[in-house]
Amino acid sequence: MTDKTVAASSHWASLTSAATAAVIVGFASTILVVIEGARAVGANAAQQASTAAILCFAMAAASLYLAVRHRMPIMVAWSTPGSALIISSAHGAITWPEAIGAFIFAGVLMVLTGLVRPLERAIERMPAAIAAAMLAGVLLRFVLAVPGATLASPLLVGPLVIAFFALRIFVPMYTVPVVVGLGLLLALFGSGFTHEVQLGITPLTFDLPQWNWQVMLSLGLPLYLVTMASQNLPGFAVLKANGYSAPVSSCLTVTGITSIICAPFGSHAVNMAAITASLVAGPDAHPDPQQRWKMIYPYTALYIVFGLAAGTFVSLLGALPPDIITAVAGLALFGPLMGGMSAMVKEPSTLEAALVTFLVTASGISLYGVGAAFWGLLAGLLLWGAKQALTRARS
Repeated sequence: MTDKTVAASSHWASLTSAATAAVIVGFASTILVVIEGARAVGANAAQQASTAAILCFAMAAASLYLAVRHRMPIMVAWSTPGSALIISSAHGAITWPEAIGAFIFAGVLMVLTGLVRPLERAIERMPAAIAAAMLAGVLLRFVLAVPGATLASPLLVGPLVIAFFALRIFVPMYTVPVVVGLGLLLALFGSGFTHEVQLGITPLTFDLPQWNWQVMLSLGLPLYLVTMASQNLPGFAVLKANGYSAPVSSCLTVTGITSIICAPFGSHAVNMAAITASLVAGPDAHPDPQQRWKMIYPYTALYIVFGLAAGTFVSLLGALPPDIITAVAGLALFGPLMGGMSAMVKEPSTLEAALVTFLVTASGISLYGVGAAFWGLLAGLLLWGAKQALTRARS
């Protein structure tokens, strides 16, 4: 075997290793949040499994197309903040078909953003602090539930909390997957699973959407905005930081169309990967930046396997005791909450408007059937716009 062949095989090993890490971290870290989001809008067990499966297939297909088309390590992921938003916006008043209609509406907005340059620039000009504040307000309730779950089940949840903060010091990227595995072990040797785990290939369900303007405004619009602000923009930033000029229009159009097509099967949104993208876009995946896009082949294959077995994974994780589910979901969103709050207070000129956005969103209010995320964003943007206009009038 020549040195060149050995080098090529080692590069494929590193590419496969990076892709495997991205899949495991991406799936295990937040699948519980995704399933809770589907459950919050009335999805039954079969529809929840279909949600997980179609998201895996959508991510595999969109990633494969974009990476091969543009020869870049472009990865597509599901919107974890979007799932958190769905949970906080539901309040038991949104049906599954209405949610699907909102998912399609958010996908249409994403496509328009990719096709209409002025709209794309308008979204980019939205103060990052206000978008971050809306995200932080949405995520706050999940993290606040962790102390209550710890007090309710100290022997089950306590070790998870301790392990979470200990692991963040040494292996932050793998913290949540390890905590999920620990939760499974504690459930297995502790109180046991709440129901039997189902094995088998996951069938997809298909449901027609219902168009409710209140749900589209209170869920679809914020879902689009939070996905743009917390997933797509950071995803493009990760690629840029690694020397890639990402095709913004193509990526938004493809992920938007994919979201629309997959929504009736349960997909709420697919978008640019942010955190996990850093695992495959750097020199650890491959020393040659022109070759890193090939990680998409193992990445696609793995997500197809995960999609086929999604029902089993969902059944396994869903069989965990409720307090462990609450704790894992809250801990998984601790990092995004910390990042959102840091970005919220970063710029003094937008701090007041960002704080208003955060407080209104975190309050959980509903007005005219429209949820708190929309009103928080509207309040923050109005205050920011008024201050900008006043500053210009004085100058």
